[in-house]
Amino acid sequence: MRILVDYRPALRARTGAGEYVHELVRAYTAAHADDVAVFTSSWADRPAPDTAARLHARVIDRRIPVAILNALWHRTEWPPIETLAGPCDVVHAAHPLLIPARRAAQVVTIHDLFFLAHPDHTQGAEIARDYAALVGGHARRAMAVITPSRHTARLVTEQLSVPADQVYVCSPGAPTWPTLGAEPRRPTDGYILFVGTLEPRKNVGVLLDAYARLATRSATVPRLVLAGAAVPAADAWLTRLAHPPFSGRVTHLGYVPDAERERLYAGARLLVLPSLDEGFGLPVLEAMAAGVPVVASTRGALPEVVGDAGVLVDALDADALAAAIERLIADAAWAADRARTGLARAGAYTWRAAAIRLREAYVDAVARRCGATPARAGDVAVSGGRA
Repeated sequence: MRILVDYRPALRARTGAGEYVHELVRAYTAAHADDVAVFTSSWADRPAPDTAARLHARVIDRRIPVAILNALWHRTEWPPIETLAGPCDVVHAAHPLLIPARRAAQVVTIHDLFFLAHPDHTQGAEIARDYAALVGGHARRAMAVITPSRHTARLVTEQLSVPADQVYVCSPGAPTWPTLGAEPRRPTDGYILFVGTLEPRKNVGVLLDAYARLATRSATVPRLVLAGAAVPAADAWLTRLAHPPFSGRVTHLGYVPDAERERLYAGARLLVLPSLDEGFGLPVLEAMAAGVPVVASTRGALPEVVGDAGVLVDALDADALAAAIERLIADAAWAADRARTGLARAGAYTWRAAAIRLREAYVDAVARRCGATPARAGDVAVSGGRA
């Protein structure tokens, strides 16, 4: 098969969707012999010179502003991808909306549906303008829908009325850290770590409320490190950091590049992810794979990913969040037990399993595009996420 994958989310900082598409393509080309190309378009940003070598895929780069191309694709469904990238059998969008095509089977990726449930917290004018209005029709027209979790797969079938056998769960794989992952981490001077973009969905305000409770009760509470770029809506959180009890105890690092992430986790006593919603929650998997215990919210896919390997609390309950953090700090044996359970759980998530499931999606998508019945039709989407 000739496969074309939308690589644009990975052009700049590889957060979330960018990291997902980068690693998924790498795993796919390692597992399968198909002809794979990645598509990029930007007026200013170019793919790194070693992108083709790292992905083992061809790179098709066009100097077209992303906002203009997406407006054309989303609103006029023109130009077809073949005019920009040549013929292909599958075109895989890294976002929920179809990439127009003359003949290629169209596949979309839906990480979450937060933009439907909370339009007031949606970041980005394009997402606010197009995603909620178009996602249902595009998902139903797609030949296959890729999700990172069973949770998101259920939402796609229930809220967008996509048949379950057209939704494929391709969960991210756990990272293999060169120096981490052999045993639980408990650095004596370790910090409380948050990893993620500082945006409303990440619920950092409640994390700060919980930390304020801990700092008021104890002068020895570990410092808090926030690792992630901040959107304008996070200004109020950042303003709080300059005042007691946060000043001198909370550090905002901004975006941490991939090469620095292992060192970031190596210094952590625990990870906290109190999100209002997550389509997967990659930081909790990264932390578990590093032997770092996890506190997460009960929202979205986080309970699915964390399972019994971490502490789950209500996203809006600052007291419960503070209590969970406090116990992991104070009870070394319990924290080590949670970390060991996390290490075992992280091992069940592999990029190879995701790549195998992705090829099933591509083969089925081509069959549907040709009007044939997929060989694996009837395979329930929510059963295929982990291997």
